[in-house]
Amino acid sequence: MAVKALGWAARDTSGTLSPFNFSRRATADRDVQVKVLYCGVCHSDLHSVRNEWGNAQYPLVPGHEVVGVVTEVGSNVTKFKPGDEVGIGCLVNSCRKCDQCNNDLENYCTKAIGTYNSVLPDGTLTYGGYSDIIVADEDFIIRWPENLPQNLGAPLLCAGITTYSPLRHFGLDKPGLHVGVVGLGGLGHVAVKFAKAFGTKVTVISTSDGKKKEALENLGADAFLVSREPKELEAAAGTLDGIIDTVSAVHPLPPLLALLKPHGKLIVVGGPEKPLELPVFPLISARRTVAGSMIGGIKETQEMIDFAAKHNILPDVEMISMDYVNTAMERLLKADVKYRFVIDVGKSLKSE
Repeated sequence: MAVKALGWAARDTSGTLSPFNFSRRATADRDVQVKVLYCGVCHSDLHSVRNEWGNAQYPLVPGHEVVGVVTEVGSNVTKFKPGDEVGIGCLVNSCRKCDQCNNDLENYCTKAIGTYNSVLPDGTLTYGGYSDIIVADEDFIIRWPENLPQNLGAPLLCAGITTYSPLRHFGLDKPGLHVGVVGLGGLGHVAVKFAKAFGTKVTVISTSDGKKKEALENLGADAFLVSREPKELEAAAGTLDGIIDTVSAVHPLPPLLALLKPHGKLIVVGGPEKPLELPVFPLISARRTVAGSMIGGIKETQEMIDFAAKHNILPDVEMISMDYVNTAMERLLKADVKYRFVIDVGKSLKSE
């Protein structure tokens, strides 16, 4: 029997969210049903509800930083039981057969199924965590550490893994390295925290000095550069081993490439809707790399959550109620949040 669910959905490219009644599938043999308690608001949610990436399927229930408690498990589930605290990130399924899946990189499977705005094998749309319950296969559920606050930790399921994975994969997780973080928003502030926990020296790169005090005093960054100040950039030229670029608006790459040492890596994790210009001579002349990275596999996401719990890495969040979400989206558009909204779904999602 399908289960009645309540969420908030966008119906068109205005992106305006409003209450939406729908059904979740009945809990199958390997499924886990979760009562949603908290859900982070990600920049992807904003892009998606407004169809800025051109792939929106309406009605669209966003949310892929989902934390809650298990309410029911299928007969073949071995990893979870009712009452367990769990998380669901950006993925709810993949093909399970390809090289990527076999190497715990389900995020790069060409048939990966997103937590929202994707199509399940039975042809139904996936609906995300702006809802009261969610059902997913046990292999795509993250065990939540006891000492990690659910409300504060929710954004780690996207913002956390999006920055942790490239720091690990590209070897920017070694003490003594110098890592740059471009953009001090939802992704950037978590990138700073992980990079510091790995023992690296961290420089924050931002378009204005408005966040300088915050970066140095509250987030523990070692240095701060204003990307629009040529003298500051010149003084720091060739000093960084790698850069995590979290900016999701169009921005110039040459000033960033100039900050890299020879063989340095610029890793792009933000998703601007228009192409960026990439000059080749700064790459050729110093064997620099420009790369991309997208979230992480389930195994690595669990590793990241456990690392965050061990090192007390928590995003800075502003708790909101479900009915505030449209205002939150407008504020997110203006970068008016420090640094991630989290919806208190459990307490504030009410049937009309």
